[in-house]
Amino acid sequence: MITKRIIPCLDVKNGRVVKGVKFQGLSDVSSPVELAEYYSENGADELVFYDITASFEERKLFTDILTEVASRIFIPLTVGGGINTLEDFDRVLKCGADKVSVNSGAIKNPFLIKEAAMKYGDQCVVLSADIKRKDGEFRVFAKGGREDTGMEAISWIKKCVSLGAGEVVVNSIDTDGVKKGFDIEMLKAVNDAVKVPVIASGGAGCADDFVKLFKEIPDIDAGLAASVFHFGEIKISQLKSQLRKNGIEVRI
Repeated sequence: MITKRIIPCLDVKNGRVVKGVKFQGLSDVSSPVELAEYYSENGADELVFYDITASFEERKLFTDILTEVASRIFIPLTVGGGINTLEDFDRVLKCGADKVSVNSGAIKNPFLIKEAAMKYGDQCVVLSADIKRKDGEFRVFAKGGREDTGMEAISWIKKCVSLGAGEVVVNSIDTDGVKKGFDIEMLKAVNDAVKVPVIASGGAGCADDFVKLFKEIPDIDAGLAASVFHFGEIKISQLKSQLRKNGIEVRI
């Protein structure tokens, strides 16, 4: 059985970790460097770092903070925000990232995925998809959930995987920060559509939500969360113990 990954997410704005609900109402949490170090030392399998306003503000990602985060941790690091060119991939990887997450940049130019996969390998290219229900379908949103692209999400994700995305992070805007559980319906639809690792994001409120995720979608690779980890509502070590008791393989 493949070991399931538990991944904290640092949403960074103006050099600080923030968190909101349904991508709105952001509040300050902590220093990204301090939080990253804590997670690296306390059982996280990987870490995701998003500069959440880089695309919306049409600027490059904060590389100084990223470099310090990467230098302090000993787990794989995925980085996203304002990734629009191969040069952006190169810059972020040189700062210490292991994988690069692309969202709005791929919407503007899907062949960025193909170019990056050819240069750096599929395993380096992560598609991050912000999805919300609209008019009876799963719709892709851009620029941190601010802009409806009009694209149906499942076909979009399949296209990106065919171009070379080696992993998919599914961010459910409908459940983000609500803490009522992962969006199982949406995640099943994505997981059934592609053969690459899928990471569930949005909605975790307690350890049982992770148990339900891995029980209901046995093939899904990882669960990602932010505020429940940041505020100590779920301790990763305790979460992993509970997952193991439920027959779900994790790295202790």
